[in-house]
Amino acid sequence: MSLTVALEAAEAGARVLRKRFGQTLQIRHKGAVDLVTDADQQAEAAIVEVIRSHFPKHDILAEEQDWGRRDNPCRWIIDPLDGTTNFAHGFPWFAVSIALEVAGVVELGVVHAPVQNTIFSAQRGAGAWRDGARLQVSSTGHLEQSLLATGFPYDRNSSPANNYDYFIQFQQLAQACRRPGAASLDLAYTAAGAFDGYWEMKLKPWDVAAGALLVTEAGGRITDFSGQNWNIYGCECLASNGLIHEPMSRVLQTGRRP
Repeated sequence: MSLTVALEAAEAGARVLRKRFGQTLQIRHKGAVDLVTDADQQAEAAIVEVIRSHFPKHDILAEEQDWGRRDNPCRWIIDPLDGTTNFAHGFPWFAVSIALEVAGVVELGVVHAPVQNTIFSAQRGAGAWRDGARLQVSSTGHLEQSLLATGFPYDRNSSPANNYDYFIQFQQLAQACRRPGAASLDLAYTAAGAFDGYWEMKLKPWDVAAGALLVTEAGGRITDFSGQNWNIYGCECLASNGLIHEPMSRVLQTGRRP
């Protein structure tokens, strides 16, 4: 039932985004380059309305608004518009991301790309899916044959920990690197085998909770940069098909060739 609710909520948010995409937006800055639009807020409200109609006692952790605390072991983690900058510029690469965390463990996740009308979903122990087809990570076994994805933190202009150094290294070592601009979709397409690996820093739980479950349920691996245990509240995320995980981790630890 919870997955059904997550899918319903994701579609409610996606409807808002499809309607507002390409229209005039009210935009404000949360930081120097961190945007929020009225579409983010409207989509979040639509998502929360669906979830609260089914589970009024569950907690909600969402990007745009504080929805109060219920002190419930069940918590929904919501990014109503992952890829706001893309959305605001008319670039159709963004998603709704919804996960359910139960007693500290993410049990299900949905990533919905509204423009493509593509829905990724996963349940712990039950696999990951895209539009009804089961997902499996890639079988690429060598870094030099890999297509990687990443992103850059919002404080990249002011902090030396900005991922530029890692990007240069991987751009030289891998077949290619991409920076599409939506972490949830980067993880979803890693789960689907389009990307062989993904790394990023300074993410929030709503960026990664659903996508990370997609990766692990599709047979992939997620750790911090050093290869240690990872959780959605950490500041480093390394996801891969597993086969190139150790070489990627070595580059992230040393900044040098694996």
